[in-house]
Amino acid sequence: MRRAGALMAVACLGATAPDSSPVDQLAGRYGRHFINGLMDGTRYWSDDVVEIVPVDARHAYARLRLEYGNGHQCALSGIVAVEGVSLVYHEPGDGAGGHCRLSIRHDGAALRLDDGDRSCWAYCGARGTLSIISLPWKSRRPITYLPRLKASREYAEAVAAWRKTKDRQ
Repeated sequence: MRRAGALMAVACLGATAPDSSPVDQLAGRYGRHFINGLMDGTRYWSDDVVEIVPVDARHAYARLRLEYGNGHQCALSGIVAVEGVSLVYHEPGDGAGGHCRLSIRHDGAALRLDDGDRSCWAYCGARGTLSIISLPWKSRRPITYLPRLKASREYAEAVAAWRKTKDRQ
């Protein structure tokens, strides 16, 4: 009986309560390691990485770097906010040209990223996109390098910009 209880506890560690916040549900590092290529036929290894770090109960820091053929990529980092079951990035700015909206959510066996109408195209090279992207949910891992990530320039800039916006509201 004790063994069955221990097995049940281990099984529940990976589960997330259905009513928990998307910040808690999505926190972690997701990745995919794959063979990529250049137009001349040269093959090389690439990695797609998405990191999500809680900032407070309704916000998280998200950093993503997705790699595409011929060395093109998409890279974006910033604060995302809970909107329903998703975390959503809204490009900061004064409204003049700043309309990137990227949704991040758990969808079955995948972490889904989607900018809808390619509103985030400016964060990508010619062959890159942030529309209808998925990474394997099973690739989710705890971020073991959190102190280094939080000491990064990208993290500091994203949190400072978010706080400035938050203070104006």
